Amino acid sequence: MSKGKEIVIYLVIAALLLGGSYWWGGEQAVEGGGGNKGTIKIGYNNWAENIAVTHMWKLLLEEKGYSVELVRTEKAPLWSGAASGSIDVVPEAWLPTTDQPFYSKYKDKLELHEPWYEGTNLGLAVPSYVDVDSIEELNEKKDLFQRKGQPTIVGIDPGASLTSLTEESIKEYGLDYKLLESSEPAMLSELDKAIQKKEPILVTLWNPHWIFSKYEDLKYLKDPKNVYGEKEDIFFVTREGFKKEHPDVVKWMNQWQMDDQSLGSLMQVIEETGDPEKGAEKWIEENREQVDRWLK
Repeated sequence: MSKGKEIVIYLVIAALLLGGSYWWGGEQAVEGGGGNKGTIKIGYNNWAENIAVTHMWKLLLEEKGYSVELVRTEKAPLWSGAASGSIDVVPEAWLPTTDQPFYSKYKDKLELHEPWYEGTNLGLAVPSYVDVDSIEELNEKKDLFQRKGQPTIVGIDPGASLTSLTEESIKEYGLDYKLLESSEPAMLSELDKAIQKKEPILVTLWNPHWIFSKYEDLKYLKDPKNVYGEKEDIFFVTREGFKKEHPDVVKWMNQWQMDDQSLGSLMQVIEETGDPEKGAEKWIEENREQVDRWLK
């Protein structure tokens, strides 16, 4: 065979191999989440369970061929973003109490879907070694919760509904307390330090939350005036028109169900890995059968 023919043959083989690789890579992109189906923007705040399920759904939707952008913000811009259409999906809406002000304001421009978690709780909490059982007792126990010379409730971010409810609780019960607005990580850090030293601390808390797996002796204070409301469910919300554009995504998310065990384990894995995406990926691998039921 002449040298010229050899070169031509090699070029043809190389072209076929490259073409085959490119075609196969294209097939993988569709199956593996290359984003061919478009981009979905998921909005979330910095609550532990919200971070957990948001990163879980990012990975699952990417598996299904979507590109996913995450938008992290506070509660108020989260809801207004969904109402304006700049956010497609809000995985966490606590109803009928916590997020009711936001939902009532924007419901005409939103789509409310099925609850994925039932029976939440929220309120003021203390470690069980603290001798207080009701919000009504707090003014009698002000000396226990002094910070910089003032009785203090350690709270979370200013835009959270839980913060608003706690401000209402202070008024309703006539509490001589300051609400220290911070963030969930800052509040948990203060709680952790207090428990390690077995010191009293009063915080705003909610469940589902992984902290109840770490510290089983936390307790909510009784709320006889029912300021924090009854147990709630967590729904997911989409912008107006999303269901019509992406019926498959809404179907999968409507089939999504979690309880204390499954959600707690997801949050715990993320806490242990220190990385929401790596933690969610590990949890999905370990709970593939459950996840696949959602994605039928």
